[in-house]
Amino acid sequence: GANGMPLIGTGDWNDGMNRVGEGGQGTSVWLGWLLIRTIAMLAPLAETRDPARAARWRAHAESVRVAIEANAWDGQWYRRGTFDDGSLLGSSTSDECQIDSIAQSWAVLSGAGDPVRARQAMASVGDRLIRRFPGLALLFTPPFDRTLLDPGYIKGYPPGLRENGGQYSHAAMWAVMAYAQLGQGDKAAELFAILNPINHTLTPADTARYRGEPYVIAGDVYSTAPHEGRVGWSWYTGAAGWMYRAGIEGILGLTRAGDTLVINPTIPQDWPSVSVTVRHGGATVEIIMDNPTRSGHGIARVEINGVISEQSGGPFTLPLQDGLTRLRLVLGGGQH
Repeated sequence: GANGMPLIGTGDWNDGMNRVGEGGQGTSVWLGWLLIRTIAMLAPLAETRDPARAARWRAHAESVRVAIEANAWDGQWYRRGTFDDGSLLGSSTSDECQIDSIAQSWAVLSGAGDPVRARQAMASVGDRLIRRFPGLALLFTPPFDRTLLDPGYIKGYPPGLRENGGQYSHAAMWAVMAYAQLGQGDKAAELFAILNPINHTLTPADTARYRGEPYVIAGDVYSTAPHEGRVGWSWYTGAAGWMYRAGIEGILGLTRAGDTLVINPTIPQDWPSVSVTVRHGGATVEIIMDNPTRSGHGIARVEINGVISEQSGGPFTLPLQDGLTRLRLVLGGGQH
């Protein structure tokens, strides 16, 4: 696009925004963050095969990053993009859709957003998009309704339903992961609990409002009266997969790189300890994470089968080998 950010075309992740850039000029901030992260993951694979191409990718990713920081920062959060005519999408000056969750989450998840801005952007998500009663994490606010701009078929949904300013659970899981990546375990776990369907069915009144199963993830939850807090479509396997990752990879900090277990937790400060058992192939790893200083992150000491390891800080890596390994991590060392 003319502003250096990717063209949105007839939709990006939010395919309901199918007329934001149908004329070939509208752009997407979120797509810029995703492109930057994708290049960071793919470029090392291309390096040995086509180094010139890898270098071109990296240069382009940097140009997109510079464009986003120069043209998309709105003062308290990142904008969502621009329409074909240059009108802003996801700005404080917009009449509707003033702040969109995924442009903020991916400023963090891409690893590319200015650290101070990204932290402020996620604080704005907490202030503007998370409703602790009845327990919602909105995709954006306010919903599209009367604006003269035409974002696409998303505006055909009633305000607060599905992608049009309701909770879209897939995107909400990214916010959990972003808080965890920032080292804000309390916020990550609080949002995880808000999204947990069990917590929407604790009383008859809760259940009557939610109207969904307590054991599966709803793709969306409505945000406006008279249906506020009610499930739209349930049994969303994509959102469920991301919730699993948000809990296991984001909060507990457990990921795998080939045959190596990588551990970098961000648990709530008031959790005294966590125990986890990981099984992969013939390997079993019993993990205890102690949190004596209530930091919730950072690794001060590691014991492997009772022997103190020289590794500390974080993330901690452990080769997965057949048999049983007992691992004890004492949290509280250094930065996340």
